[in-house]
Amino acid sequence: MAENFVSESSGVTVERWCETAERSALVAGVFSVIVAMLLFANAYRMKVSDLRDEDTLAAMKEQFTKEPDNEALLAEIREMDVENRRRRFSHLAFSQRGSRLLLAGLVVFFGALKWVGVVRKKLPYPVHQADGGQKRRREAMLGRRAVAACAAGFCIVSAVVAMKGEIRFAADESAPAPYPSVEEVLVNWGSFRGPQGDGVSAYTNIPESWDGESGQGILWKSAIPLGGNNSPLVWGDRVFVMGADEKSYKYEVYCYDARNGKLLWTGDVPNALNSEGEPLEVMEDTGLAACTGVTDGRRVYAMFATGNVAAFDYEGKRVWLTRLGVPDSVYGYASSLAIYQDKVIVQFDQAVADDGLSKLIALDAFTGRTVWETPRPVGNSWSSPVVVRAGDAWRLFTVADPWAIAYDPATGAELWRAECVMGDVAPSPIYVGGLALMIEPYSRMVAIRDGGSGNVTDTHVAWMAEDDIPDICSPVSDGERVWLLTTDGYLTCYRAADGEKLWLHEFERGQFQASPSLVGDKLYLLDMKGTMHIVSAGDEFRALGGAKLGEKCLASPAFADGRIYIRSAKNLYCIGSGK
Repeated sequence: MAENFVSESSGVTVERWCETAERSALVAGVFSVIVAMLLFANAYRMKVSDLRDEDTLAAMKEQFTKEPDNEALLAEIREMDVENRRRRFSHLAFSQRGSRLLLAGLVVFFGALKWVGVVRKKLPYPVHQADGGQKRRREAMLGRRAVAACAAGFCIVSAVVAMKGEIRFAADESAPAPYPSVEEVLVNWGSFRGPQGDGVSAYTNIPESWDGESGQGILWKSAIPLGGNNSPLVWGDRVFVMGADEKSYKYEVYCYDARNGKLLWTGDVPNALNSEGEPLEVMEDTGLAACTGVTDGRRVYAMFATGNVAAFDYEGKRVWLTRLGVPDSVYGYASSLAIYQDKVIVQFDQAVADDGLSKLIALDAFTGRTVWETPRPVGNSWSSPVVVRAGDAWRLFTVADPWAIAYDPATGAELWRAECVMGDVAPSPIYVGGLALMIEPYSRMVAIRDGGSGNVTDTHVAWMAEDDIPDICSPVSDGERVWLLTTDGYLTCYRAADGEKLWLHEFERGQFQASPSLVGDKLYLLDMKGTMHIVSAGDEFRALGGAKLGEKCLASPAFADGRIYIRSAKNLYCIGSGK
């Protein structure tokens, strides 16, 4: 009798486990099918509906190029672009979260099936079940109700996903926004020459003395595996540089820990060949890795002379690769990337203007797909595009023979152009108090008032300066004064309001390729021998000091809170107080 009781009890328990596992598998299977159908519908909307909207937007942009004064059309383009982006973010979020839900459902489904198989092997032969039958029936009914409640909950969640396009979990509240806020951008050094491409540091607590030979003031020094002339990028506790080697055909992105200089990871970017199928060759002074990338605190984006653009997440995984094709550039491609919200911007100037190959391209930061593309009536250039805040609006300024052109960074629509430069343009523009300053190498600096439309050559050129104009270094300004630095060491100060020359100083033994930087009321000028010259940013020249690194330096420095990051020919240096 006792034996029958034990057999009956264990049999009932195992049978209940088997029923529970079967019902769990059924619910998980139904749930997985529903989620899969919703993911399919979401993918269909992305492929069909969203692409149709992109085609409509592209047609509107093309129409705007024919009607540049149509403010209503421009407003409609901006509104539609914002809506398309919002919908894309929603689709991407749904895909990510839906995929996780589908994976969880399948895990439960297959796990439950596995458990059914295990439990069935343990089921005993039928025994007398007279005792406790009513209790078991009541427990079974409660179990069925619990399973039905779970199924209903799954269906409700699925319906919400279908209607809303996304699910928000409590854990997701801390997830980063799709792109950084303006405040985040301004306190990091995420692009060439800083947040707005003007060489101005957000911090004034920057060291003024160090010595590379003794190590005084050097927090850390780390080797860079491959060479390059691109400048460091700094975002939070990460520092990025790029390197390439024409002999090994390697193109790499390096991520360092900003606190101690440890190389955290190396990202590989595939090689590219020239039109004859041979390895790319460029001028030694330019190199294969002259382009400074950009970072937004989520990913880092890099471009090389091959025309390949790649994105890596902060763990070193390559997220996407876009092949723009090897550009036809006489010295080798060197324009740095710019970024606006979730768009990575490439000034893809090449060949000569009559070839019609130059264009401005915005790549989606999440996928690498082209968001917009605008033809440019210019030849190859080596200046970099800059995205700046001009009052309440944002502008994208570019310069290349023969045009200085302003664009809307959200849509790529041309806002105005001025015919004002000639030759091989390398210095990048800056924006100062309503004026876009453009450099024609060796010849002149042109100040153009922002706010016009169409060809503003005859109406918006405010002033021109023609003395001691640089060929490589970009200008820097404090809003009242503008400083220019030539390769052979002539530092000139102009008044920003009217272009009047205030003073000139010659560094007799200095050669410069790094652009000047502004730190509070001081100018930081890094020469090719690695000596930093620090001078007063005032109406008169006044030397304040200097510091030597002792290595060849061509790249412009990067600034962070209490620190300077300098790339030499072989090493990356962090200079600071250590706090």
